Amino acid sequence: MNILKIAAFSDGITGGNPAGVMITGTFPDDLEMQRIAAEVGFSETVFAVATGKGWRARYFSPESEVPFCGHATIALGAALALQHGDGAFALSLNQVDITVEGRRNGDTIAAALQSPPTRSQAAPEALVTAALALFGYAPADLDHRIAPALAHGGADHLVLVLNSREKLAAMQYDLGKGRELMNKAGLVTILLAYAETPRLFHTRNPFASGGVYEDPATGAATAAFAGYLRDLEWPHGGAIDIVQGEDMGMRSCLRAEIPPASGASIKVSGTARVMHELV
Repeated sequence: MNILKIAAFSDGITGGNPAGVMITGTFPDDLEMQRIAAEVGFSETVFAVATGKGWRARYFSPESEVPFCGHATIALGAALALQHGDGAFALSLNQVDITVEGRRNGDTIAAALQSPPTRSQAAPEALVTAALALFGYAPADLDHRIAPALAHGGADHLVLVLNSREKLAAMQYDLGKGRELMNKAGLVTILLAYAETPRLFHTRNPFASGGVYEDPATGAATAAFAGYLRDLEWPHGGAIDIVQGEDMGMRSCLRAEIPPASGASIKVSGTARVMHELV
């Protein structure tokens, strides 16, 4: 049972978000996949099995299965490129079909995913109030140009955009209370963001629902956020760049390409680096 350890959305040969990747002939049973994910200990481990038309993929955090994980998908694309050569790979998830690309480039692998369709809506006031209290923020700390929202790009996220980089850097919360809030609201993560420019954002992603305090790079939330910016008619110019994980010492770089059609798939890309193989 070999599990690759790959950091997705790396900053060259450093940083990125580690994911476990297990490519196997048949899936272990659900309890075994959950056990493996907990033992690996990363925010997600992806399990993939070849089908006639591509790959069936499932994602597990240390505490639960999740419907979609961006950084683990990028890691899977890198692993497939290493095993089968550069190219695009069709993935069948629990609820939707997507694609991922992987292309080797020296010490890293360039990878890109096409997200599931996106959608967004205004966040309920009670949820926003509870989330602000969780992090110790006040309504005055929010950027009024990008209202709090529920955003979806394969998984559900609450989006809170702050009006200063310093407030983003100061993010802290109680993991148990965060888990309770996210599970009650059906959220996978809460995306906290700061707009340095209309096309450059700094983000942080508490992932208490999966038992993880913070993710250093979150492709699913980036896709959902990009879709929300499109819905807002934000001046994104067709793409945004995301810097995440910097406050954790794990700087990660993500790019989201935003087509004009409402709800259309977002292309999220970055680099990946192989860390080592777990046996």
